[in-house]
Amino acid sequence: MLLRSTGFSKTSNYRPPNYPEDYFKRVPLNDSMIEHIIGRLRSDEIYNQSLAYPHPKHRSTALSNQASMLVVILSFKPFMLQSHTATMREIVDRFFPDNWVISIYMGIVINLCDWWSPYKAARIALNNSLESSNVKVIAQKYGKKMKKLISETEEVQLTVTSDESAIGSLVKLVKECNVTLHWILLHTATPTISLEDSKRSRMLKQLVVTESKYTTSDCLQLLLSTAQIEQRVKQLYKDLLCGKETNWLRAKQTCVERITDLAQIFGGSKSLDGVERNQNLHSWFIEISKHIDSLQQEDARKIVQLLQALEEVQEFHQLENNLHISQYLADTREILHNMLRTGSITEDTMISLNIVTDCCYAWNIMESFIEAMQTSIKESPPNVIKLKALFLKMASALETPLLRVNQARSADLASVSQYYSRELEKYARRVLQIIPETVFGLLAQIVHLETNSFKEIPTKLPKDKLKDYAQLDDRLKMAKLTYAVSVFTKGVLSLRSVPLGVLRVDSHRLLEDGIRQELVKKVTFALDNGLIFEPKSKITYIINNAVEEERSGFSWSSEKSWKYFQEEKFDNNSTTFIGRLARELIRITDPRTTVYIEHSLAWYDLKAQTEVLNYKIFSRTFEAIGTPGLIGLDKLISFYIITELNNMICYIEKNIRNKTWSSTIDHFGTILNSTDSTRTTLSKLHSSITAQVSKFCPQILEWVLKVGHYQLLKKKIAYELNTACKFEAKHMEAALQTLHKAVLYEIDKQGNTNHNEAEKNELLQELSTRLDWAGISNPQNNVYIKPPSLNDIALIMFLVTVPQLSKIQYCKNTGTLLSKKPQDSLDAVVFVIGVQTVLRQCTFTAMTRYVKYLCIYVLSCVTSDSVKAGSDGEPEGTNALHILELFTKYSGISRSFILKEIPIAIMDHFQAKTAK
Repeated sequence: MLLRSTGFSKTSNYRPPNYPEDYFKRVPLNDSMIEHIIGRLRSDEIYNQSLAYPHPKHRSTALSNQASMLVVILSFKPFMLQSHTATMREIVDRFFPDNWVISIYMGIVINLCDWWSPYKAARIALNNSLESSNVKVIAQKYGKKMKKLISETEEVQLTVTSDESAIGSLVKLVKECNVTLHWILLHTATPTISLEDSKRSRMLKQLVVTESKYTTSDCLQLLLSTAQIEQRVKQLYKDLLCGKETNWLRAKQTCVERITDLAQIFGGSKSLDGVERNQNLHSWFIEISKHIDSLQQEDARKIVQLLQALEEVQEFHQLENNLHISQYLADTREILHNMLRTGSITEDTMISLNIVTDCCYAWNIMESFIEAMQTSIKESPPNVIKLKALFLKMASALETPLLRVNQARSADLASVSQYYSRELEKYARRVLQIIPETVFGLLAQIVHLETNSFKEIPTKLPKDKLKDYAQLDDRLKMAKLTYAVSVFTKGVLSLRSVPLGVLRVDSHRLLEDGIRQELVKKVTFALDNGLIFEPKSKITYIINNAVEEERSGFSWSSEKSWKYFQEEKFDNNSTTFIGRLARELIRITDPRTTVYIEHSLAWYDLKAQTEVLNYKIFSRTFEAIGTPGLIGLDKLISFYIITELNNMICYIEKNIRNKTWSSTIDHFGTILNSTDSTRTTLSKLHSSITAQVSKFCPQILEWVLKVGHYQLLKKKIAYELNTACKFEAKHMEAALQTLHKAVLYEIDKQGNTNHNEAEKNELLQELSTRLDWAGISNPQNNVYIKPPSLNDIALIMFLVTVPQLSKIQYCKNTGTLLSKKPQDSLDAVVFVIGVQTVLRQCTFTAMTRYVKYLCIYVLSCVTSDSVKAGSDGEPEGTNALHILELFTKYSGISRSFILKEIPIAIMDHFQAKTAK
């Protein structure tokens, strides 16, 4: 019920009627409970944020979280939004006197001008805050504040030290900066949930931008400066908290020693010029030292009294006349002041600082600053170190979604924290990706200078030509570019290790991953633009498009035609260069237009009888894209094979229930599986097959040819990979061959035992991957799909084979089967490989049955009745034997299996006719 569509769409800017109140009504809640919650939120301060924001001007920021909750809960009581004018006025006066854009949760921003527009009471109450004069005053105030804070934060960054006395002013500055950023970022942002295309909300946003003189660069500058100061203050506070006890005790000991020294001076134990012995002061300072020695960190009031006493004794006894005594007392009072400050340091201040610096409201808004950040890095690479502080500030926002999950002791804590940390890591990588991009741009300029500008220095160079070859300007430019590259890499490495939520990202890894990503882009771009197979030239394309547009009544635009060209120059079925390469290989070696000749290892055009492509194309491809490229091509072709096999199996499973199919299969199955087939039955087999199976052959034949075609390409790729491996890593290739044979022997020896099945599967998987990369595996033995439950697959493949025998003839020159007519083209090698691949997906029995059926067919062709019936019987029998020879060659079935079914005399007879 909750997941049912409400009709709301973020992209359409259309608000369905009564949204979101109807959505909230799907789960009825107690009205009294909702009213009590609203009443509590209206009157009380739930989160006690005033402790962190004590200043009255920060009231709306302090209540922002509570206001967001109230806005959502009010949607459960739309009647209040519609009719309770006084209540809504009270809510607006308390929570929204100077703001109208809020963040609900983790950067989900809504504009109340749009959100409350359907509700009369809420709209009227909010109008007071949305008056143009009020908006101008508020925007100008925050605009001036932002300019002022930018200069103050820049000064503080230069002067900030670990002085305890500076903490108060720094915390105050951090609060001012965060309050200003909170208002500016929200009121200049585009709402995450935009319910209507409101003209008024757009005008308000533009008014804020204009009156505050807002610029993205200024806001980013304040963000970076604030983040840096926050991190320094937090680190300073952590250090003070950690060393609080030690520092306080040290200061107390120093203070006691100084007071004791003064007592000894006035007691006469120590002499000091100009100081007379005074027993009263001696006794007084002894007493004061005892009081100081008994102090505890909680005795702040006692320390204040001691400070007053030291000031009074200096004044009443005229001790300021003696410079040494006066300095002793001043230093003692300073130490007591430090003790007072150190004792007042508590975790409450740290908690308040974390509340103030929370930026979960800007989680989505920060997306709009990526371009500005990248521009800043490009102009000054050392700015990267400032971004580290900003990333840490954003990481602190993760506490908001994790707080309730942690309090509920949910098992989802790890997954939620991992999700937000990953999102933050992606954001950081997107921002810093400008560095590898810029570095590659600089490297491109360096390569251009090396390639096109620098002259090659000869072995012997005349002295008068030295200046010409020096090329000082170009070398200076080269030095500047090289230095720029080092500056950029140094910038990102200066980040070192950055904690992003539960993740910790190392700067070296960031740089390495960024370079890899950019390198992938460059290589992909080069391959995408290089591996294009376009039958039409560009000029022909442009002219044809111009003519078409003139015919259609449009004025021709070169820009538009170029756009069309860019869109259409790639294969519509391939989105990447590897797909275009695979499809181009498939197109050129299409078995419908070419034939593969085994002896020459090449494809020939059927009509022109000229060579189209040979095995060297795979060597050239290997030189271009290397081993990973060929492996990728091999995997893609494997996917094509799986697709075609699945389509064919689904087609057969669907149609095998057809009456025509089932009756045909049953009829021929009875004939072929009958052990007492008479001579008359065998003689009629050929003619009856030809007449009855043509109805379902074409579609299956198409799939078989595709599978065989793809398998042949995979075989060539494997051969090229294996050849390269033998040359480049012969010892590894030999080791893999030996391990492969040993594993096969062990599997054959153990049989189907389940001993250590998991370990065996892991070993086989890892070995298979390495064998594929070394080109040792045989693609024709691969099983690509789950074995289908088709008992008659061998018979179906036989019925597909027989009608093709009349289309081919044996050619002595090529030593293979060729098509009789170009229009009835059939590549026998491709066909046989396809059939054996299909049968291999089933059981080994299916392959032996197929061989047996072909043997029976050969016998039917040599009976006297079949020979009398026409002249086709004997040639087709010969073709069937050639098909059997090819099948045993590619499937690995022993030739002795054929000799068991066909008498040796018949085999000799057909071989003799072939040799003539």
